[in-house]
Amino acid sequence: MTQRKVSPHTIASYRDTFRRLLQFARKRLHKAPSQLGLDDPDASLVGAFLEDPENRRHHGARSRNLRLTAIRSFFRYASLEAPAHSGIIQRGLAIPNQRQRRALVGFLTRPEIEALLAAPNRTTWLDAATTPFCSPPFRLACDCPR
Repeated sequence: MTQRKVSPHTIASYRDTFRRLLQFARKRLHKAPSQLGLDDPDASLVGAFLEDPENRRHHGARSRNLRLTAIRSFFRYASLEAPAHSGIIQRGLAIPNQRQRRALVGFLTRPEIEALLAAPNRTTWLDAATTPFCSPPFRLACDCPR
């Protein structure tokens, strides 16, 4: 498999997830990480691992789902490399994301838009260029100097 172009932040997040998972498995299973087999990280262990930071450190659904994404990527890789363990891998991949609250996205009213457009001094080029709605996608909608 070739390595995909991945952000350094993604790599760090996956590294941290697996470091914590191995520490959790060591405490739970009383095995060193070098002694763990592919049968050890089953769905119950992964589920307990995902719930542990929520209970102890009050992490939310977003951080749980991020950890689950890293674990799923491992299970997807394992499904190609170790098809004999497909039952455990399928149960690991079947762990659902946790639902999360979504912030309500509001929209600006016409008077709010007009107030934003009227706020900067658009008589000079520099002030007009820094006006939020005078960037190229919005330029047709306002009378900005070009």
